[in-house]
Amino acid sequence: MTHMHVAGSIHADTLTPAPKWLQVPADVNALEAKLWSRTVTRGADGVLQVGGVPVTEIAERYGTPAYVIDELDFRERARAYAEAFAGWDVYYAGKSLLAAGLVRWVAEEGLCLDVCSGNELVVALAGGMDPAKIGLHGNNKSRAELELAVEHGVGRIIVDSLTEIDRLAEICAEHQTRAKVLVRVTAGVEAHTHEYIATAHEDQKFGLSIVGGQALEALRRCADNPHLDLRGIHSHIGSQIFETAGFEVAIRRTLELQKQLADETGVVLPELDLGGGFGIAYISADTPRSPDYLAGALQSLVARECRGLEIEVPHLSIEPGRAISGPPGMALYTVGTVKMVEVSEGAWRCYVSVDGGMSDNIRPALYGSEYSATVADRRSEAGPMLCRVVGKHCESGDILVRDEFLPADIAPGDLIAVPAAGAYSRSMASNYNHALRPPVLSVREGEVGTLIRRESLADLLSLDPGVDAAEWTR
Repeated sequence: MTHMHVAGSIHADTLTPAPKWLQVPADVNALEAKLWSRTVTRGADGVLQVGGVPVTEIAERYGTPAYVIDELDFRERARAYAEAFAGWDVYYAGKSLLAAGLVRWVAEEGLCLDVCSGNELVVALAGGMDPAKIGLHGNNKSRAELELAVEHGVGRIIVDSLTEIDRLAEICAEHQTRAKVLVRVTAGVEAHTHEYIATAHEDQKFGLSIVGGQALEALRRCADNPHLDLRGIHSHIGSQIFETAGFEVAIRRTLELQKQLADETGVVLPELDLGGGFGIAYISADTPRSPDYLAGALQSLVARECRGLEIEVPHLSIEPGRAISGPPGMALYTVGTVKMVEVSEGAWRCYVSVDGGMSDNIRPALYGSEYSATVADRRSEAGPMLCRVVGKHCESGDILVRDEFLPADIAPGDLIAVPAAGAYSRSMASNYNHALRPPVLSVREGEVGTLIRRESLADLLSLDPGVDAAEWTR
């Protein structure tokens, strides 16, 4: 088989049977535990169950494609981070997956919540999150977004530019209030991840450079303004990170910056947010760290650097990112066609087309992200066959799972489940080719709930004044 260029087999790489990390399974029906939420099992009939609910029942009642979130698994992961990082503020990443019902889970498990837009803030508030436990991110917050945050008493606003500092101070003056702020800095750290989700190197849109002096200027400007309550520094080195080594340099540089500000102005910053973006298992080669390991390693790094600088350890915050919302979710699809394609002489690839695609998971096309998959509605006695799971969109790059061993008798009508689909699938979904965005369903102890309903054709057509939606949706 080949790893094909999106332009076609004329640009194919060298022939390989499969990626090195992908091993031929002894049993094509087996589930690798680290890829799936805690309540996922395969029954004797081969049907996957999640939260005590067979996926066949979910598909029959709600259709496919659909996102399915294991509530108990989500809560257990949130609780594990809260316990491991006891004494810290743990912020759930609203951008990864957000719904009012899910906000209630986050609040009930004692976590704080990050939002990255005014609209996400509305959902957080509607879901009952205490505004004091909300943080507002973003590199280009509008005046309306900042006003919304100030009016509702959001607990912290992470300012990202000198322009924003002035804008926020003006708004606070008008409202005769003070806003708590952290200054987002870039520490010049290259996280070992995709370029688009590595966020602490210098040449990117987020934060203010420590090396270039902008960060110190921003801290001084916040400290000098009577309408801003400067709480600390925020640093985020990227996402899908498996080791803590990359944090070491960022911690050292942010604490040195904190000490420099104190030495020059007498302002001692009480807080430090280390960001996060911890990795999860999408494929068998991924090796995520436990919350306990991460907490211990980061706590040791901070304590060591503070000793060396002879400063007090600040109050710390962490943002686990997809580590909470990713593993509890799976995406459920129905196979429409199975096609064998000869990619070069004597070499064939099996293309398994499903009823979703890049409109419900853009990450493989955007980042080259790898995912896994399994047939979810039956047990197969057939041997494994290397397959590529693709979507239905008019793009050759519409690939959901680039390489996976599925049973050789894969056929139209089969259900396919893709694990670790909770984070950044629904939140980055689109209407490409006028696709309708899938529902987000919660499962718990045999019950299915709706976090976000399926988008309807009426929803989509209602935005187009040239279409009579009623005519086409009766």
